[in-house]
Amino acid sequence: MGELLLNSLLLGVGLAMDAFAVSAATGLAQPSMGRGRAFGICGTFGGFQFAMPVIGWLLVHTAAEHFEFFRRFIPWIALLLLGYIGGKMLYEGFKGGGEASVVSDAKSLILLALATSIDALSTGFAISDYKTADAFICAAIIGVVTVGICLLGVLLGKKIGSRIAGRASVLGGVILIAIGLEIFAKGVLK
Repeated sequence: MGELLLNSLLLGVGLAMDAFAVSAATGLAQPSMGRGRAFGICGTFGGFQFAMPVIGWLLVHTAAEHFEFFRRFIPWIALLLLGYIGGKMLYEGFKGGGEASVVSDAKSLILLALATSIDALSTGFAISDYKTADAFICAAIIGVVTVGICLLGVLLGKKIGSRIAGRASVLGGVILIAIGLEIFAKGVLK
């Protein structure tokens, strides 16, 4: 259970970095944002970060049950997806480009939540060997961690600005690549 919690926390931190950057930019652009709006934005990001791993787990779990041979490719898929996403985050963080968009209305919030959580769909590959309860616990932890990190992002954005966003992307990329390597090593060395 300890390994599940640790991996879930690390996944949550790694996956939340894009949402953190958006939250920080939103806090910077709207320094008088109220608590209700901040919680609404952060809750939406957390909800998407919860739902996407569950959807990925269900898709992969169903496919693995019907196509047993598929199971041996899961560590490779997880490594490729998490490595790609983490590498892209590293590149964007070091490049310093692509400032996060600011949440202006419900439509942009949903689109940003989807865009910042799409990488969490690949987490379904990473947790496909989890039992149902463990997969939901992992996804719930990822969602809660995301809400907390996004609240921190809004607060920091309101106080110190968008300079944090690039560093957050680098940190998130490193964490995702490390998790991909760990999943790959565990899956191949079984």
